[in-house]
Amino acid sequence: MAKAKRKAKAKTAAKSKTAKRKVAAKTAKRAKARPKQKFTVSHHREEDFDQGLRPYSAYRDLGLAPATGGMVQAHVIRMTRPFEEGEVSTPHYHDVDFQMVYVLKGWFTTEFEGEGVHTFTAGSCWIQPPKIKHTVRGYSDDCELLEIVLPAGFETVTLE
Repeated sequence: MAKAKRKAKAKTAAKSKTAKRKVAAKTAKRAKARPKQKFTVSHHREEDFDQGLRPYSAYRDLGLAPATGGMVQAHVIRMTRPFEEGEVSTPHYHDVDFQMVYVLKGWFTTEFEGEGVHTFTAGSCWIQPPKIKHTVRGYSDDCELLEIVLPAGFETVTLE
C-alpha cells in the first residue's frame, strides 16, 4: 500500500513539473513577442488636453503608446461642447483588439449594436468588443472618460 502511494505521489510531482515547464515556456514566448516597455509617468496638466479625434472633445494622451512600443494607447477624453445629436451621433466602430472605457466624471450614453442603449455614470466601466458598431447618444457637460485601446494605432470606421 505504501509503495502504491509513493508511485502516485511521484506521478503527480512529474505532472506538476511538466505543467510548470509548459507555463514557463508559454510565458517566455509571449514575452519575446511583446515590445520592450519603458517606464513612463503622466501627471495631470490642463495644457496637455488638445483637440483629438472628435471636434466636441479634448484628449489628454497618457504616453502609453511610445512606452509600450505601440502596444497600448490610453487617454482621458473630456467633452468640451454641449451634446448636439447631429454632430455627435454618427454610427461607427473601431478596428481594435481591445477597448475599455471608464467614466471618471459625469455621465455618458451610447448605443451598441445588439446590446441596446446604456448610460454610464462616474465609476462605470465597459469593454467594447472589436468592431462593435456604436453611437454616442448623450453626455453631461462635465463628462470625462478614460479610454484604453490595444493596439495604439487603430482606425475608426464611420458608417454614415
